[in-house]
Amino acid sequence: MPEQINRGRRKLLWAGGALGAGLLAAGALRPRDMGGAHGAYFQQLQFALAEAGLYRPTLVLDRQRLDENTVRLIQHLNGNFDYRIVGKSLPSLPLIERVRAATASNRVMVFHQPFLNLLAAKMPDADLLMGKPMPVQMAQRFYQYQVGQSDFSPEHQLQWLIDSPQRLKEYRQLAEARQQPMQLNFELDVGLHRGGFKKASELARCIADVQGHPLLQFSGFMGYEAHVSKMPGVVGGPEKAMAQAMGFYRECVAAAKTVLKDQWNPATLTLNAGGSSTYQMYQPQMQGSAAPCNEIATGSALVMPTDFDVPSLADHLPAAFIATPVLKALDSTEVPGLEGASGAIAAWDVNTERTFFTYGGYWKARPESPAGLQNNGLYGRSTNQEMLNGSRNVKLAQGDFVFLRPSQSEFVFLQFGDIAVFDGRQISETWPVFQQGA
Repeated sequence: MPEQINRGRRKLLWAGGALGAGLLAAGALRPRDMGGAHGAYFQQLQFALAEAGLYRPTLVLDRQRLDENTVRLIQHLNGNFDYRIVGKSLPSLPLIERVRAATASNRVMVFHQPFLNLLAAKMPDADLLMGKPMPVQMAQRFYQYQVGQSDFSPEHQLQWLIDSPQRLKEYRQLAEARQQPMQLNFELDVGLHRGGFKKASELARCIADVQGHPLLQFSGFMGYEAHVSKMPGVVGGPEKAMAQAMGFYRECVAAAKTVLKDQWNPATLTLNAGGSSTYQMYQPQMQGSAAPCNEIATGSALVMPTDFDVPSLADHLPAAFIATPVLKALDSTEVPGLEGASGAIAAWDVNTERTFFTYGGYWKARPESPAGLQNNGLYGRSTNQEMLNGSRNVKLAQGDFVFLRPSQSEFVFLQFGDIAVFDGRQISETWPVFQQGA
């Protein structure tokens, strides 16, 4: 933090008093007062946390909102596609089990070897698809730890992701060394350009190699298109990006059909696509022909971190919040070395009048309630005691809670220990999260 303070001091001194006077004169440009108090929802949530004695940084999940978002997902898919739960976005066994029960899906996408071993042990009926290609050494580690742990059958219930001929060679060698049958799903670069097969001809050769091997089985495709919802209109927007993505997907399906001939059977293959920001764009008929995929993967849409505040998810509700107590509530804001400028800064922006130091901070999150809280760019950030500023209309006192919305769930959910489950009135249960190492 000292270097951040120094940088802030240099910025302010460079600006000079003349600039400060000019800003004060430009009253029409002055930030308006954004401060407020907790609304009824967050008042109840604060009461529930206090009643549960959770006066520490806590990840809170609104179970009712989770359920509502899950209902919306089911309605949009409308039985046209199978649904696969994205495990990294919902990294808790009870959380996944609740979504499983609501969606009647045993399909989970996995992104981390320890999580894979945990799901295989604790959810032995699950159908698991890797969401990214794993180093072959991690696949080896999975088998070492999995053997005898449960009734989970990797050769029938686990699909490894292959993104290149080199990866295929490595996995073939592992299968031969262990005499381990393996299902292999092929990653397609449908426009995200984060890896995967870019040419249908190369893909076809790899499928042929798998088809001729006694231990390997081709199990389908995975085409992730997270870029689609972010494409600006100047390059054709989401519609054009989706058409291009599905066009290449169809090309790959055609290549697989050519190789497999009468062994091509989409009913037995996982043809995966989708993501939270795009899942509502999928229909049985896309761009005038049948959708090339048969299953859609989604996770974040059920808890709605801020990265997913996009028009395509306007009917989903934020269901996850970080709650943390206010340790100190001060009536002014002072930056070391710039104490004399505090009055001028507050005169320009009333949203810097007061200071609140919270228990912990610097998460991938933004303040949500009460309204009007903001970080201080001069003071800097802290994981120990985060400074937040607000106007005198921010109704917070020592011991009250600040609520933030995570920008993502896949990493942030793992930082707080057990999830506190809010049922609309109280914290009714806690759900353990996945452990990073195993």
